[in-house]
Amino acid sequence: MQRTTIQTDRAPQAIGPYSQAVRAGDTVWLSGQIPLVPATGEPVEGDAAAHVRQVFENLKGLAEASGGSLQHVVKLTIFLTDMDNFGLVNELMQDYFHEPYPARAAVGVASLPKGVDVEMEAIMVLDGD
Repeated sequence: MQRTTIQTDRAPQAIGPYSQAVRAGDTVWLSGQIPLVPATGEPVEGDAAAHVRQVFENLKGLAEASGGSLQHVVKLTIFLTDMDNFGLVNELMQDYFHEPYPARAAVGVASLPKGVDVEMEAIMVLDGD
């Protein structure tokens, strides 16, 4: 099966030896996104809500660059350094996803790259409409 890497300016550039996203067949794996502003590569300013929105915007940019949308996401994994933000993520997620919602996991972690408080990765299936 052929693998294709996805590259877009609508999400932060990789900060290590990995691709922003990889497509194999009709499945696309979106690498973990943290709340970096794509144009600067620096964390977005603001509160936890601003951080979560930036991550969703980064995932949205990758999904669209991959030929789909967030509605093609079948699995979303969320990493939080503060599980008190779990409710906030649920609330904001409804601005970006609609039923049927993707399968999901939320994991509490001690730390994330660049000292941010949230990271999300996703799996999309493009012909699953």
